[in-house]
Amino acid sequence: MIHRLDSGSNTDLINYRLHRAVETLEEADYNSRGGYYNAAVNRLYYACYYSASALMLHSNLEASSHKGIKTMLGLNFIKPGIFDQKYGRIYQQLFENRQSGDYEDFVYCDKELFDSLRPQAEDFINTITEYIKLSS
Repeated sequence: MIHRLDSGSNTDLINYRLHRAVETLEEADYNSRGGYYNAAVNRLYYACYYSASALMLHSNLEASSHKGIKTMLGLNFIKPGIFDQKYGRIYQQLFENRQSGDYEDFVYCDKELFDSLRPQAEDFINTITEYIKLSS
């Protein structure tokens, strides 16, 4: 369901989603410390998803699905060179890990995978947050 918001509410929702991204990154760390690497990698994806959805809202772009967010990110920010291609690759990798972790059997993430993805996810979130702040 898509709701139209006034500009104050729009800003509030963008800020909420950016806050949720950081909070979800902390959830990923919590799961990792407990050895729950599938859940930790899932939370990394959602942390990036929240920041990407804030970016779409900030840019007045609508996407009604996870795949839609991924597509819009690629078409509107990666392909034109607004963001480096590495951000498209990290989002794609996290998207695939989340898909396989949620819908396939016998998929296991490990500490090594989490440790390689964690700083990339944080960089993704920080880059989007900075872009939103600078273009507001």
